[in-house]
Formats: sequence, structure tokens, C-alpha cells
Amino acid sequence: MPRLEADAVLVGPEAPRDCPICPRLVAYRAANAAGNPDWFNGAVPSFGDENARLLVAGLAPGRTGANRTGRPFTGDHAGYLLYATLQKTGFAVGTFDKDGHDDLRLVDCMITNAVRCAPPGNKPETIEEASCRPFLQARLSALPRLKVIVTLGDVSRRNVLRALGLKASAGIAGHGTEFQAGPYTVLNSYHCSRLNTNTGRLTPEMFEAVFERARALIGE
Repeated sequence: MPRLEADAVLVGPEAPRDCPICPRLVAYRAANAAGNPDWFNGAVPSFGDENARLLVAGLAPGRTGANRTGRPFTGDHAGYLLYATLQKTGFAVGTFDKDGHDDLRLVDCMITNAVRCAPPGNKPETIEEASCRPFLQARLSALPRLKVIVTLGDVSRRNVLRALGLKASAGIAGHGTEFQAGPYTVLNSYHCSRLNTNTGRLTPEMFEAVFERARALIGE
């Protein structure tokens, strides 16, 4: 299991909604709350099965997505492909609504983000990734049956590796790569963003193949 850094023993796997650690992200949260007080506007918790053998790791909540709804990959384009693929490969059941008004449930799967608060321009700074890493480490440690991690994009891959106490350069970059990271098998995918899907860089078939591989590694 990943070893927590010294200052991480005081945190659980989920950041408090009003997490004060990163000044820039706190200010951005406040600005969003002032303009959209009905949004979630907080550190977004992980979503899924506490006994999951599969963890899907994204980078950070989108401003009008999870920052609005309070659930990872809900509220913006990326969630459509992710949740449809999870349903198709047996990792989710129920209906999916873009605003989270649904009965969606993850099965043997959890979704988290390396950075829990929405960053300006969807780009967290390196220091923010490092500051939030204890929550990712704690999240990994809190999944006793975890076997496979799907990382969405190379920035997510590097953060997961660092959280496991490995070098960010460990493993192989690019879509569809597979490697061992401590006790876990890591499968890397291009991020399911609108940019990647609209340009054809990531097709539904390519994305589904990653989760079919995860299913094969985990078993029924």
C-alpha cells in the first residue's frame, strides 16, 4: 500500500469542502460562489464503491462540471463518455444525468481526482498538485481491494505515480499503456475531454478498450 507523507496522516481520503490549503484555488472557489451561489463550489469528493477494485483517476474538477454538481465528471462533456463506458463494461448501473439528478451507482469502481478543487483554466499548478497529494495517497490507502488504476491523461498518471512514492517518469506515457506500480496495474488513457473526442484523438472504441482490459484484469 502507498505510504503517506508525514503531513498526510492528519487527513482522510476526502478533502473538506472548504479546504484552505491552496490560496489560488480558494480564491477561485470564492469567485465562483459569488457568481453562482447555487453551485457546489468546493473540494469535490470521490464517487463510487468503497470496496472498489478499480480506481479511475482524473486530474481536477471542471468549473462548470464537478465544481457545479459536486460529483466527479458530472456536468460537463467528459462525463458522457466516461459513465457510458463504465455502464457498458459493468462498472456502473442506473441512469446518468448531466446534472447529477439520477440513480447512477458505481460497481467495483471509484472515481477520484488528483486535485480536488477546480483550477482556473482547468490547469492546476504543480504546487497545488503536490499540496493535494496527501488526499490522493489516503484515497489509495483506503481502498483495501484495489487492483487496477485507470489514469486519464499523463498528468493524472504522473500524480498517481508520485502518490505511490514512485518517480513521475515511471511507467509508460500515452494511450493504452499498461505497467505495474507497486501492487497495482496502471492503465493509462487519453483524457475523455471534449477536445480529445471531438478531434478523434480519443474514440469511444479506444476508451472502451481500456476499461475492457481493466475488466479482464479484475475479473467478474
